[in-house]
Amino acid sequence: MSRLLETLATWKPFRVTVVGDFMLDELVYGNVDRLANDAPVPVLHVQRSEYRPGGSASVCMNLVALKASVLAVGLVGDDLAGDALRVALSEHGVSVDGLLTDGERPTTHKQNLVGLAQHRHAQKMFRVDRESREPVHPRLVRKLLEAVRAQLEVTDVICLEDYAKGVLTEELCQGVIAMAREKGVPVLVDPASLADYSKYRGATAITPNRNEAEKASGMARADGSPAEAYAPIAEAIQERHNIEAVVVTLDKSGALLLERGHEPRTVPTVARQVYDVTGAGDMVLAALAAGRAQGLEWTDAVRLANAAAGLEVEQFGVVPIAIETIHRDILLREKATRGKVRTLAELVVEVDALRKGFGQHSTKRPRVVLANGCFDVLHAGHVSLLRRAAGLGDYLIVAVNGDASVKRLKGPSRPIYPIEDRAQLLGELECVWCVVVFDEDTPEGVIRAVKPDVLVKGAQYQVDQIPGAQFVIDAGGRVELLEVVEGRSTTRTVEQIRAAAGVGSGTAGDA
Repeated sequence: MSRLLETLATWKPFRVTVVGDFMLDELVYGNVDRLANDAPVPVLHVQRSEYRPGGSASVCMNLVALKASVLAVGLVGDDLAGDALRVALSEHGVSVDGLLTDGERPTTHKQNLVGLAQHRHAQKMFRVDRESREPVHPRLVRKLLEAVRAQLEVTDVICLEDYAKGVLTEELCQGVIAMAREKGVPVLVDPASLADYSKYRGATAITPNRNEAEKASGMARADGSPAEAYAPIAEAIQERHNIEAVVVTLDKSGALLLERGHEPRTVPTVARQVYDVTGAGDMVLAALAAGRAQGLEWTDAVRLANAAAGLEVEQFGVVPIAIETIHRDILLREKATRGKVRTLAELVVEVDALRKGFGQHSTKRPRVVLANGCFDVLHAGHVSLLRRAAGLGDYLIVAVNGDASVKRLKGPSRPIYPIEDRAQLLGELECVWCVVVFDEDTPEGVIRAVKPDVLVKGAQYQVDQIPGAQFVIDAGGRVELLEVVEGRSTTRTVEQIRAAAGVGSGTAGDA
């Protein structure tokens, strides 16, 4: 199992302080069926509105979904939007003790008008912004620094999320970075679109997108340039501003990672059906912070961030992605390269991740099916049974007897094929999700560990003869007995081959 998957399997709570520009996003939904009579503009017939934390508040929400305890440090206005933002963050478990009120500026409030064209799909039509970009008063800077300092002893990571709304002044950024460096707390920055990153100097990491990186470095790249082309840009940013790690996010091309003392590395991502890129940068910052708080190396932290951001762009609007959902996605994506054979410990982790991560993919809990056998000489009867077993749920696990177990059950001349071959052949079947090997005489240990929703066995058995059957039933699952294909069995096949060769079978029972 990779280091990333091991970390996801043993994910621990962590603490993050988020400093930056806090916003309230308002989504006004309606239908668009006609143009106005007095102007050539579409008419939005409002159906409902909803509020969502945005900007730095979005980073906080993402971190909560990643199991973090979060302190928000920033400013809101003395207005209804500021009150709504505080309530929304508090309701989701974010501490707003560091969210100060500035009566001289409004809460940044973005009103998004979202129309359903012909009642089909949501499409953002227009946005109305209420904000101030004036630099925050030095008196408030000192109070914000005090809020950060009060949490330094218990903070694992500090995130600076800059939308150029005036909060992250050079005084504030440098004050946070200096005190964090003194305490050994990493500072990760999602920068504003600026030509000069000097206010971020000394930060642990920075995560510009391709356009922001080009602007900050003064180096342009042609559209469609490969990820490697951004290495000189990352090097320029790193050297000018004394930053440990530069992560240039490159949309479908993944990311370019430059870590001090290492060669530049490209970290690929998976192509996604992009629905809305809003919030992808916030998700990258949150996931990187989470990964580093868990002790991941930079490459794995970027892999985690890529996966999280990919899931984010598949959503409309800013939707926090749970760590279980990210875990599930990485597991499923890696299966193509890792193959399907798992140890029991690995399998338990993966099944748990599937069950915990189903919520944002489907409202229906995934059904895990388990079938077992020796599968010594794979034949049409096996394939038929496994296909039908897979149809009883969403994920089919095949538990297969190890060589010593087969020998005890079938006799000294079996198995014909060693476990490595049998497991690999089973893994090549499209209907099989995972293969696990057990060396005991029965698969009951596997069944109790996996807790399948459906246990499958051939109809030649009675339920009370099947190891683990009662356990599955008592846990709320069911046992399915499937008819076997007439005339197809491993024992019969072996006997026919040996008879043709003039050799005794030396076997017992069926496969």
